[in-house]
Amino acid sequence: MAEIILSTEITVVAILIVVSLVAIAVRRIQVPYTVALVLAGLVLSVQGILRVEMTPELVLALFLPPLVFEAAFHLQADQLLEDIGPILSLAVLGVLLSTTLLGYFLTVTGILPLPVALLFAALISATDPVAVVSTFKTLGAPSRLTTLLEGESLFNDGTAIVVFQIMTLLVVEGALDPIAGLVDFVRISAGGILVGLVLGILVAQVLTRVDDYLIETTLTTILAYGAYLLAEQFHVSGVLAVVMAGLVNGNLSHQRMSPTSQIVIVNFWEYLAFLANSFVFLIIGMNIRVTELVTNAYAIGMAIVGVLLVRTLSVYGLSALLRLLERQPPMRYQHVLFWGGLRGAVSLALAFSLVEKDIPYREELLAMTFGVVLFTLLVQGTTIQFLLKRLGLVGHSEPFLRYQYLQGELLGIRAALRQLKSLYEEGAIIPQAWEKVKATLEARERKTLDAIAGLLQEHPEIEEELVSFAQVEALRAARAAIRRFGQEGILSHDVVQRLVADIDARMEQGELYPALDEG
Repeated sequence: MAEIILSTEITVVAILIVVSLVAIAVRRIQVPYTVALVLAGLVLSVQGILRVEMTPELVLALFLPPLVFEAAFHLQADQLLEDIGPILSLAVLGVLLSTTLLGYFLTVTGILPLPVALLFAALISATDPVAVVSTFKTLGAPSRLTTLLEGESLFNDGTAIVVFQIMTLLVVEGALDPIAGLVDFVRISAGGILVGLVLGILVAQVLTRVDDYLIETTLTTILAYGAYLLAEQFHVSGVLAVVMAGLVNGNLSHQRMSPTSQIVIVNFWEYLAFLANSFVFLIIGMNIRVTELVTNAYAIGMAIVGVLLVRTLSVYGLSALLRLLERQPPMRYQHVLFWGGLRGAVSLALAFSLVEKDIPYREELLAMTFGVVLFTLLVQGTTIQFLLKRLGLVGHSEPFLRYQYLQGELLGIRAALRQLKSLYEEGAIIPQAWEKVKATLEARERKTLDAIAGLLQEHPEIEEELVSFAQVEALRAARAAIRRFGQEGILSHDVVQRLVADIDARMEQGELYPALDEG
């Protein structure tokens, strides 16, 4: 027992060393971190230096909960609700459409029989945008685009796993009752969401009454893993439970925490997600079997073609449908959503879970999954930045980044002043300390304001960009108000649809009510 523990500890330390070296290296080369980890794992595997077996339990039960919880914890509910139509259409309808179309495509092309093809299509439908989102953050892509991609991934992981479980029964039992399958889908999905909602609210209530960052961090950890484990015990979706728990907890309790607790919890989950991502993608590289990829090259090629085709139909087709029913993402965003539909750890974990089951074509399914995952990571993951630049969705110039730095400094100073004033008025700090620190902060505030004024004078294009941002925020506020009036019955459904469509068109054009200016 002691030898096993020591061996595991040595392996973990070795992986952490590799992770650190890769993280340092990617700062100097233009390669996404996750892609570099996969390549490093492949080199280690080929050289026989280090190898860790990927198992479904390792990925789904150990690594997935912190990854999902961290992403959901930081997702703003208002931003998510604004695009809930596009997100759920891609995450639910998109998965069902992709599973059906890809399954029939692989059957027609002679790659797999229909039940097994549907099983593969279900497991490969789970998207993993980690490499893409990290590129978004580096390049400063629009926050709405990030929300769309992350929101789809959070919900479609759960959807894909549920559909995968149903398709596994189809392959094993040889038949599937469509009504029973639909009932199972709704039961497993809704059950997971309910478990996460209840646990999220309960923990949020506790967190608002506890002011100890160590206890609060511990409770969020219990919530992330506990939601997954409890949901799985009830035979409902553990992933959707974690998604809902993270969303509820992040939006209900985060703003009520003390500044210290917020900093500690955010840093803790950022580090935990970094570790989980690093381990997952390094292990993916370690488990790639090059000989099997070569042997199944044709099947892998057809799977890649099929995945791209059904992704095209899902993104552009569902977006066209949303134009009639709901808010449609801009065409530029649709291009990025199509090319940013990477596959990763969840697909591989589901494929590995078939090894121990009586499933035909197990080796072919595993090789095809590895092939598709590698293609999306090495090709799509490394070229997404060029697509963003081509579409004009990259971040800001150096002067604008300088402005953001000064703006962040100003926001921090004013937040500090508000907090300090509150403590002073409550009697928590003495008047002498309040006056002295207040004077220092106010002097720094004046200096920062002067620096902002000088920067805007030197770079007037920044002011134009800020005005554009203010216009978009004004239009978003107007759209939210119109929808609320529609829900309250003040405006009719048809009028709401016309007004929302008009506002969306203005947001796409970057204009603020030009029709009013025309008289």
